[in-house]
Amino acid sequence: MRLRRGIRHNLSVVSALLAATMLSSHAFAGTVRGVVTDGTGTRALEGAEVTIVELGRKVEAQGDGSYRFTDVPAGTYTLRAHYSGVPDYRETITVSQTGDINKVILLGSDGGTILVIGQQASLASSLSRQRAADGVENVLTRDAVGQFPDQNVAEALRRAPGVNVLNDQGEGRFIAVRGLDPSLNAASLNGVRVPAPEADTRSVALDVVASELIESIEIKKSLTPDMDGDTIGASVEINTTSAFDRRKDLLAASIEGSYNHYADAVTPKGSFDFSTRLTDNFGIAGGASYYKRRFETDNIEAEDYTDEGYAESLEYRDYDVRRLRTGGSLSLDWRPAPSTKLYAKGIYNRFSDQEDRRRLVFDLGDANLASANGTSFSLNSGVPGDDEDESRIRVERDLKDRFEVQKIQSYQIGGVTESGPWTFKYSAAWSRAEEIENGSIDPVVFRRDFEAIEGDDLTVDFDYSDYKIPLYAISGPSAADFNDPSQYEFDKLERTTLSRSIDREWNFRGDIAYAIPLDQGTFTVQGGGKARLRQKNYDLTLDVFDGFGGDFTLNDALGTQTYRLAELGPVVKKRGVRGFFRDNFNDFELNAIDTAIESSIADYRVGEDVYSGYLMGRYDAGPLRVIGGVRVERTRNDLQGNFVTLLTEGTEVDGEELDEDTVSVTPNRIKRSYTDWLPSALVRYEATDKLILRLGAFKSLVRPGIGQLAPRVQAERDGDDSSVDVGNPNLKPYRAWNIDAGAEWYFAPSSVLQGGFFYKKLKDYIVEQEIEDYALNGFTYDEATIRFNSGDAEIKGLELAYAQSFRMLPAPFDGLLANLNYTFTDADGQVPTEDGFRDIPLLNAARHTFNVVLGYEKGPLSIRFAGTYRDEYLDELAGSAEEDRYVRNHFQLDASAKFRVLPNVTIFGEFVNINNAKYVAFQRGTGNGRQLLQYEKYGYTAKFGVRANF
Repeated sequence: MRLRRGIRHNLSVVSALLAATMLSSHAFAGTVRGVVTDGTGTRALEGAEVTIVELGRKVEAQGDGSYRFTDVPAGTYTLRAHYSGVPDYRETITVSQTGDINKVILLGSDGGTILVIGQQASLASSLSRQRAADGVENVLTRDAVGQFPDQNVAEALRRAPGVNVLNDQGEGRFIAVRGLDPSLNAASLNGVRVPAPEADTRSVALDVVASELIESIEIKKSLTPDMDGDTIGASVEINTTSAFDRRKDLLAASIEGSYNHYADAVTPKGSFDFSTRLTDNFGIAGGASYYKRRFETDNIEAEDYTDEGYAESLEYRDYDVRRLRTGGSLSLDWRPAPSTKLYAKGIYNRFSDQEDRRRLVFDLGDANLASANGTSFSLNSGVPGDDEDESRIRVERDLKDRFEVQKIQSYQIGGVTESGPWTFKYSAAWSRAEEIENGSIDPVVFRRDFEAIEGDDLTVDFDYSDYKIPLYAISGPSAADFNDPSQYEFDKLERTTLSRSIDREWNFRGDIAYAIPLDQGTFTVQGGGKARLRQKNYDLTLDVFDGFGGDFTLNDALGTQTYRLAELGPVVKKRGVRGFFRDNFNDFELNAIDTAIESSIADYRVGEDVYSGYLMGRYDAGPLRVIGGVRVERTRNDLQGNFVTLLTEGTEVDGEELDEDTVSVTPNRIKRSYTDWLPSALVRYEATDKLILRLGAFKSLVRPGIGQLAPRVQAERDGDDSSVDVGNPNLKPYRAWNIDAGAEWYFAPSSVLQGGFFYKKLKDYIVEQEIEDYALNGFTYDEATIRFNSGDAEIKGLELAYAQSFRMLPAPFDGLLANLNYTFTDADGQVPTEDGFRDIPLLNAARHTFNVVLGYEKGPLSIRFAGTYRDEYLDELAGSAEEDRYVRNHFQLDASAKFRVLPNVTIFGEFVNINNAKYVAFQRGTGNGRQLLQYEKYGYTAKFGVRANF
């Protein structure tokens, strides 16, 4: 009884003290609030640092330029505002005991200049927001009336320190931060995680999102407890425009043409965006984008290298691609009261891709003669070899006619309410990503087998003197048949009747913060909770036709090549099979076994619910800022897939031989859950007005890929041979301890020199590997492809960056700008082998990356050159180091120029991939030289057009 009375007494005392503190702060203090804009009152300056000097209290202006200090004791103070590129703003203010001060700060109105358009404006905005950030962060912003000079969000990101882009068909698609695999990053739109449209990955293909719809991109490399903990590389936060981001109405539009060197065609692109305030407290902003792009790719691929150093399979691929990217965004902003801001935001992006790929495939037996720079494959009429494959050269000519659509959409409502020292944030969101194919033909194959026993006499000579481009030559009496389309008979057609991947997520979040004023500075206690309810499923219906009741040869679907690396001979006409397939559908013979396997093994359904909460404290006093706390995330999975087994005719099962092929499909379902505690601490110290020091330590995780987790098993038993491919629903997440340390020296207006060190201790990283003699469900398979947690890895590196606006130089050199950054990443791990372990670099981890941007902006003229370099990296892990797939280093040069012909009208031109950079993948092989796996070249793309703003 005494104990209970004591507890009640203590709780009463604490409650009384807290109430007295809150009442006293309201009774004898005021509020200082306002907005920060450029000197003309046109643009809100997000990232401007506003300080009450005598109290050591500092805040960062929000997206609408707003700032707020509560519980300011009565007195006279100096109000200071800092923004890159202009002199600091200072003004004396007087705060009464209970009154509010509303102060609009116009930066640049006292003789300084803030540009609201162009490279100078983007640099100043980016550096201001980076300087004010809590942790290690880079920011990209577009100018107020233009767009990023890049084709999509992924390509815009490569201008940031430590960021490089992985291309698809020559266009940026996935991003790598600090040289790490794209799957170790996370992406969000307006604070909401972006779902992934592709079936088996979490990595978001950012080429789906049009850059014209984006206001800014933040690359956050340090995590605080209020952020989702699922990233090891970086959290990429993409923000669209708000109606309150600009202080004046805006309507901007652009129209342009895009020309690809290889396709020799001009395609259109257009966009517009707007922002307007219908009343002082209600505004609307948005935009739309349309981009049609046509381009071509020349490709060579090889595989199955022998000990003698030649490939038994070579493919010459001719790609013709048409892409259409459309999108729209809309934002509604409302201030129903001075203390409350409400918003509704939506963004929709659609990306369609029509790919026609014509392919010439050589499937070869043993070489008759091999040399250092060449290989010959010969058939001698009537003289078969010891093995059937040795006396055969198989040639296939096929077509992939694929039409694919990806969509990403996100809708969100929420708000912020501020009441005295309290701040409440709340939001709800729904996001959906989808990828769909229905009716694609991938592929249709026409085949000719040249066989000595059938009287064929053919020689194929390959020249390997340039390992990247192995060329071939045909000779012999059967050479005429090689280029005769009537000789190539129908072999197989695979129709993607339906391929649909859908990724959906509901997101609910609430945060509450209480600011406690101190004699110097502020201490803020903040906490919150979040629920992310995700469901991803994939459904594939693939029909395999491997016979035709009649004559169907390549001659019935003959086209012309658009290939530049070699003469392919007869090729399948683009979309040349669809009509024949439709008109003669009943004559095509369906392979029921292959159809059942392909249509069952890929399917899955994965549920992933993440419930999280956090508590953190923030101490901000003068030059010092300390943030610390802990986040907890509870993950629940519901995983469904199929166990598909093929038993071929003649295979012995339970002592009896099967008299026909048999397929069995067994559903799998597994549920699991786990909890992660994620502490973090960040320190930001302003050693001088120009020098910022940062130190951070935090724990984070990355959950396994959806395709890796799905409990899908594909097993095949063919007589005495057997193989299995196994998904692993028991995979653990990557978990990592991270340390960041860095310094930023803002030595001149719109300029910075910075360096940083990062270290990551990674646990349970995931690899895919082929192993022998794998036991599963009571049977031992000869070969198995499995995914497993391999062990620990260390990632460490150095990040350097330099950016400067050379305004101090005499005219005309005062328009020069430079932005350079370099990242070194050392990311090594191990995988088990029969003899122990072997060392590997982590997948997609490039050791060296750098970006160089040189610009000039003066008067109506703006010019920009950008070069990006990425070192070679490990792309796929094989059974041995000699067979591992690497991607060769890559350097690409781009340029853009703009000229303002009228105050509101600008003409521009852009030149992408000026140096015709290629994509090369290789394996090291058993000899001294590299062995080609893939080679691609694309040519350059030129864009030109006009932009106007009103």
